[in-house]
Amino acid sequence: MFFSLVFVSTARAQVNNAQLKGDYAFSFNGMTTGGGSASTPFAAVGRFTADGAGNLTNGELDSNGVGVSLAGVEKAVALAFTGSYSIGADHRGVINLNIPGGGILAFAMMANGNAKFVEVDASGGHGTVGSGSIEKVDTTTFNTARITGDYAFGAAGLDQSNNRTAIAGRFTANGAGVLSNGAADENMSGRFTTLNLFSGTYMVTDTSTGRGVMNLPPLVGGALQSLDFVFYVVNGGKLFAMESDAVSPLTPLLSGTVLQQQTPVGGFSSSALNGNTVMYLTGRTICPGGANAAPNVIAGLLSTNGIGVANLTYDQNCGGGSSSVTGLSGTYNISGNGRSVFQLGGAYVAAYLVRANEAFFIVPDSSVLFGFGEAQTAGAVTNSAVAGSYAGLATTAAALGVTIFSGEFTADGASPTGNLSGTEDIGAPSGPSLGVAANATYSISSTPTNGRGSITGTIGGSGVIYVVSASKFVVVSLSDSNPAVLIFEQ
Repeated sequence: MFFSLVFVSTARAQVNNAQLKGDYAFSFNGMTTGGGSASTPFAAVGRFTADGAGNLTNGELDSNGVGVSLAGVEKAVALAFTGSYSIGADHRGVINLNIPGGGILAFAMMANGNAKFVEVDASGGHGTVGSGSIEKVDTTTFNTARITGDYAFGAAGLDQSNNRTAIAGRFTANGAGVLSNGAADENMSGRFTTLNLFSGTYMVTDTSTGRGVMNLPPLVGGALQSLDFVFYVVNGGKLFAMESDAVSPLTPLLSGTVLQQQTPVGGFSSSALNGNTVMYLTGRTICPGGANAAPNVIAGLLSTNGIGVANLTYDQNCGGGSSSVTGLSGTYNISGNGRSVFQLGGAYVAAYLVRANEAFFIVPDSSVLFGFGEAQTAGAVTNSAVAGSYAGLATTAAALGVTIFSGEFTADGASPTGNLSGTEDIGAPSGPSLGVAANATYSISSTPTNGRGSITGTIGGSGVIYVVSASKFVVVSLSDSNPAVLIFEQ
């Protein structure tokens, strides 16, 4: 990330610079290309301080990737940096990083002071593209002792040959650097492994930046061997993590999140899933009729009754071939540590609960579907739930052809047809497209699937929308041959 030099006009009126102020952590996932259609995985995590007046200080980042980039380096370890930024009247901004080779990010502010961003410094088919999140941090949690209790985690990425791997699991941190009571499920290019118990270590190595390291031991059969991660603390309940091992044909570059579990007294039970969960998953595979690997994305609504019965409605786009499934019935079982197993129409899905109706999901399929699920707001969800201003982002691009954007959008909540309009900043290997107007219409119903609807326009083409709450919704295109999960959040 941020290791290519390109000259692009990013001038933006600095009328809202105070919106980005304080200490932040960030996570980035993307791809680097040296020309043509070939690409290799790239990821980064880090932190900085914004002064509210356009200056970044106390920056530090770790990155990992394959080979040598344009600036002669792909892997950075605790690299110090400074930078500058500007935020315009529409809450879209640009960050310029002072690092080897330079780096330019376009970002969209959220109402809570966090932001979503894309890298926009690739040019002429060379450089890095991808997306990520910037979140405010609690600096009082920058020590090992503040990372304590039960945690769920999820991470995914590609190896040197662009084969996909994902892992989801949980552990208990003792506040003194030891991880115990571990469990994990891992899908490595379609080879699915369940690990019932493992231990590990962790430490916040720099209490001024919140940087730390974590080691998870070999999985069953040593399929992934020892996993070493670097992380940056967001708060005591959230870490941005990236694998620091050298990427190879057998070692993927995993990046993801560690979240504190809200474990009930006595442990989780079937009652922890009781209601609606909006889930969104990403994979990568050779889709039916295709010749090359393409994104495989799913969004859906999982309904559970608290006693082991589940029902799933979902929409899927694999390389442009779409399908919709309504009312797939099945069962689920939850262990005390939060590991959950679903049997849905003969399909098997594993999940690790963070809290009630919220979990990391992993599927033992050839495309390595992996993602997250969040509790849907109670009550009937229709067009009126999607109203106001949202920051939008194309997440976890699984192929180089994905349109990777961040932007600011406004929805009017009108019924029966709502209007969504905004401005996107797009990062592409050929070069960025900044300030692109985008619009769509949407129609959302509470029946037969609560909060599901259609969306049509230049935002995702012809697609489907699932509403999590009035402050968040998810879009998946059903027409794009290079789809991604699009997240819009206030």
